[in-house]
Amino acid sequence: MNQSATWAQEGERSQVWVIKLMLWISLTAGRRLGRLVLYGIALYFTLLAPKAARASRAYLTRVLGRPPRWAERYRHVLCFASTIHDRVFLLKGRGAQFNVEVQGADELHAALADGQGALLMGAHLGSFEVLRTMGRERGNLRVAMAMYPDNARKLNATLAALAPELQQDVIALGHVDAMLAVRDRLEQGNLVGLLADRSLGAQDACTRLPLLGDAAPFPDGPWRLAVLLQRPVFFMAGLYLGSNRYQIRFERIADFRAVARSERSAAMAAAQQAYVQAIARALRDSPWNWFNFYDFWQTPE
Repeated sequence: MNQSATWAQEGERSQVWVIKLMLWISLTAGRRLGRLVLYGIALYFTLLAPKAARASRAYLTRVLGRPPRWAERYRHVLCFASTIHDRVFLLKGRGAQFNVEVQGADELHAALADGQGALLMGAHLGSFEVLRTMGRERGNLRVAMAMYPDNARKLNATLAALAPELQQDVIALGHVDAMLAVRDRLEQGNLVGLLADRSLGAQDACTRLPLLGDAAPFPDGPWRLAVLLQRPVFFMAGLYLGSNRYQIRFERIADFRAVARSERSAAMAAAQQAYVQAIARALRDSPWNWFNFYDFWQTPE
């Protein structure tokens, strides 16, 4: 089993009881009181989750260029916990209470002018839920998420119970008809998002690309899919900025609509590099939003 799959299982065991507690508190007393409890939960995980703490410390050392202070490690965990907590309100249709800035929306709408959709390549970086909710509520955009259903299955099932109607916007990868489902959504003018920073299967080859000073493995599968579907590709991120503030970013990184077959490999490689560079820019601007709490660079012990 690869390291990312191991983290998915360990993280799920630790998160489910937290999300159930936060569900009860938040839906009973509101977001403000729920956030007071959240500070204690973040403190608990900062002190008592050693594997995640080591990964957080190693990552923050990379992005800050120095060993992090204790308060910065706590802030990293609190940012992660805050995005999970806010999913409760976003899924319940309470997006109006958030202050959301959007960058790159005009270019995204221009790419959709032909009536078909686009692919959104994200990472375990910030909140995808804020992007999906704001797209639906404020931008008249339908956003589907293509994901592996076994990744954090219990956590996602707990959250999905808040808004079961949104499950129709989830495309389960790993099934024979998954690519057809993605293609159909794109033909309907929808946006389809993928988190392209983790490989969840040994069969998916990876390319090592530089991120924050060292090479890290990035799966090739999402880019092969993008080339085959021949649609524009945008980097996406919903960065949590503290309090009730988010920043949604769209950056155009590729357009496979007019790429000749002989040029596909080069275009795919260039798009993957542009994607990693977009991640690096987002992390420089908002370092607390990186939510891969394992050795993402897979360096030797």
